[in-house]
Amino acid sequence: MPWRGSPAAAGPKDAYDEHHDESRRAQREADWWLTGGTLLMGTLVLGIVGLPIFLRGVWLQRRAQQSGLSVRPIIVTLIGYLVILDAALNSLGWALDLIANHTLINRVILTAWGNFFDAGYFWHYNELWIGGAGAPGEKGWEVALMLTVFPMRIAAAIAFLQMKRWGHQWMIVTCWFGLVIWIGYTFNMTMYADVRYDGVVLPVIGWWLYDIFYITPFLAIPYLHTVNREIFSD
Repeated sequence: MPWRGSPAAAGPKDAYDEHHDESRRAQREADWWLTGGTLLMGTLVLGIVGLPIFLRGVWLQRRAQQSGLSVRPIIVTLIGYLVILDAALNSLGWALDLIANHTLINRVILTAWGNFFDAGYFWHYNELWIGGAGAPGEKGWEVALMLTVFPMRIAAAIAFLQMKRWGHQWMIVTCWFGLVIWIGYTFNMTMYADVRYDGVVLPVIGWWLYDIFYITPFLAIPYLHTVNREIFSD
């Protein structure tokens, strides 16, 4: 039997520490690519650049998992970064409309978007006292969600990616918020569809092309309710 301070006694612990350190390094490397890709995709304009960077991060994590390292479950990674991306895209677009509505780039991009997909960003643009989109309901959603739900979703997703139990709990809460948002916003957009989608290039088809993606965050709800909560730490 080896004595306590001998190399033979320290071997298993050293192997565990080495495995733990290698797993952390692999996860950190994957997260660098995943975070960079998500940030670029969150700008919308650079999304085509961010996607391959994000996919490389997914591949790195998948490779580490297949090699036996203790990395985050791939489904947790995909859900966490998807929620961050969803919140970032909504925050950026609505912040431009709410705050930077008189800038040249915003007047070009958002009104072009309105002319192509959604005349709510073209009809009477910059004619309200607050500026930006002329749909009153749109302003209510912008203020409410930018100041509450989207920051909550990003914070919850970051903690979720860190495998924190409160992050898992708040992901469930904010994903249910996402369901409420999608139903409410869909109803808001169709209340005066005869005006909002009149004369645009892609009225009904275009509306579904971008609105269908807002369903994706709360598709994670079944997983979040059934996952083993013990994998998340306090």
